[in-house]
Amino acid sequence: MRLRIRVTHQPRRALVLTDTPRPNCPDCRGEGGTEQHYGDHTGEYAGTDWDVCPCWDDTRRTVLLPLPHRPRWLRRHTQYRDPWAPAGYSDKPPF
Repeated sequence: MRLRIRVTHQPRRALVLTDTPRPNCPDCRGEGGTEQHYGDHTGEYAGTDWDVCPCWDDTRRTVLLPLPHRPRWLRRHTQYRDPWAPAGYSDKPPF
């Protein structure tokens, strides 16, 4: 097992301890799987499938710490606004 700490958002924000792919795996070269591109009946690109390598179990997770939700006022303001600029941004040159 090769463990690392990640932040997950499903079903709730939390720090989880998860497994990582084997770095010296000859099948996936440490990426955890291979991409399979496919096309539709005309031969155009239609999408990509991800085949998970057996060296890695991507469903093995343990929640370490549930994280609090962001306050509502932070969720509404997704962009930073400059309080000294007229419309949230300045159109004047910096000199």
